[in-house]
Amino acid sequence: MNTLEITKDTPQQAQEEKAKTTKISGSQAVLEAFIAEGVDTIFGYPGGAIMPIYDALYDYNDRLKHILVRHEQGGIHAAQGYARTSGKTGVVFATSGPGATNLVTGLADAMIDSNPIVCVTGQVFAHLLGTDAFQETDVINITTPVTKWNYQVTDACEIPAALAKAFYIARTGRPGPVLIDITKNAQLQLFDYEGYTSCNHIRSYRPAPIVRKEYIAAAAELINQAKKPFVLFGQGVILGKAENEFKAFIEKTGIPAAWTIMGLSALPTDHPLNVGMLGMHGNYAPNVLTNECDVLIAIGMRFDDRVTGRLDKYAKQAKVIHLDIDPAEIDKNVKTTVPVWGDCKETLPLLTALVQANQHSEWVQKFRELEQEEVKEVIHAELNPGEGEMTMGEVINVLNELANDDAVIVTDVGQHQMVACRYARFKQSKSNVTSGGLGTMGFGLPAAIGAWYGAPERNVVAIIGDGGIQMTIQELGTIMQFGAKVKILILNNQFLGMVRQWQQLFHDKRYSFVNITSPDYVAVAKGYYIPGKRIDQRANLREALQEMLNHDGSYLLEVMVGKENNVFPMVPQGSSVSEIRLK
Repeated sequence: MNTLEITKDTPQQAQEEKAKTTKISGSQAVLEAFIAEGVDTIFGYPGGAIMPIYDALYDYNDRLKHILVRHEQGGIHAAQGYARTSGKTGVVFATSGPGATNLVTGLADAMIDSNPIVCVTGQVFAHLLGTDAFQETDVINITTPVTKWNYQVTDACEIPAALAKAFYIARTGRPGPVLIDITKNAQLQLFDYEGYTSCNHIRSYRPAPIVRKEYIAAAAELINQAKKPFVLFGQGVILGKAENEFKAFIEKTGIPAAWTIMGLSALPTDHPLNVGMLGMHGNYAPNVLTNECDVLIAIGMRFDDRVTGRLDKYAKQAKVIHLDIDPAEIDKNVKTTVPVWGDCKETLPLLTALVQANQHSEWVQKFRELEQEEVKEVIHAELNPGEGEMTMGEVINVLNELANDDAVIVTDVGQHQMVACRYARFKQSKSNVTSGGLGTMGFGLPAAIGAWYGAPERNVVAIIGDGGIQMTIQELGTIMQFGAKVKILILNNQFLGMVRQWQQLFHDKRYSFVNITSPDYVAVAKGYYIPGKRIDQRANLREALQEMLNHDGSYLLEVMVGKENNVFPMVPQGSSVSEIRLK
């Protein structure tokens, strides 16, 4: 797919169209493409090789909003956050060389988490390619493994078709990041512009597989015969805008459903058939009962190793139905009995029509019994410690109450991420923004900025650890300049907590370089004209969280929590999901 097909008009057609054309620069063509695609917000950072596009942008300020980030990695994470809350395609600008290479972490993150992103990078003049010119890097070969498609433009005439293809590929099928690298001469070049036409077909690219009705029927038959069916759902439900279809399916069948961290918020957390979180730090019942169900129905999820644990002991007793838009995921990790290819927005209603109404009350009750065991052994003490150091769980619990379960929660990566995913409560979809597959520390703050631009009418709370915040803390400058109303909640345990937990449990408490010192975050925020507060007493928690949420603008709250608290339950690496530990 790394070649660009351009349709040639006949000589007569070309002559007829010539009168309709106007000459514009390649840079203008980029911005015209954005407007035609409905882009309203761009995250970026200028530089020499992309300067012509920024010069053209000067005349488009009334139609395109540009957010100047403080680092290109911050720009692409912001675009991810924007895409996740808005449901649109995120857009990023970066210059050549280090500007482009600074996007790589975000591209890898967006690729594995299926975020639709279009990145436009500047490149040196075409005649300098391959000469090791100033700030030249081979961005195409560098980013090929972490993009859904990339392409280098050396002639302005290619720009409209290249960008049409980029947006189409980024948003269709299983979404993902696309990068278009444009040489400086192509940005400056004037050409006959014939308008912009969005792409809706590319030969050899089939974003939506053909739905095979016989597989739908086979899946329905297995479900109708099942005594202990179990649904696992992931982000595919959200990406497919199939939340209502998914809810209708589980409510008709009465099947308990558990989520991956990327699927969180597709189903309200208080739904009676929502039985919790899968995976290494997921809930006790869904992990244990994965190895007791007779039919496992995976919807829009990819059987990540953090969900499956040891594969040779994963759900061996169950027949597996896998609904996914990406055929590459079928049988990749877990052998499927019935594959159902296609967009779940289309396949779920077909399946729902064929399944019998059921309740599976005894089976659902088994989940609730194990849930009570987890509440007794883990959850009650985490959410209601009563005395001693504050826990991350109690902070999240109070936040849920004060925000009425209606905030967008953006998390960084670490213990706080697992605790937030376990205990945050959501009423509506597109409310959970986190780095799932790549686990990128530093994701939280810039992603929260983008999330707010994607949903400015909602409370956006960034929950970040004392390690992750220091990786992209410079993006406080973006908040300062552009006024994103992001609430920043730092849960400070004075450790790189997740690594420390592993060192405690599996390396005899040999705490090797996980003790991290932090600056005065409130003072740092004040330097960026962002108000804030630090608390270390439980008595001040509720009032401080309320003050943060009530503040009309950005706000930083640092909460000191227990230094050596661990996240449980936990599936030790190399263990079966049914070997999950409660303590």
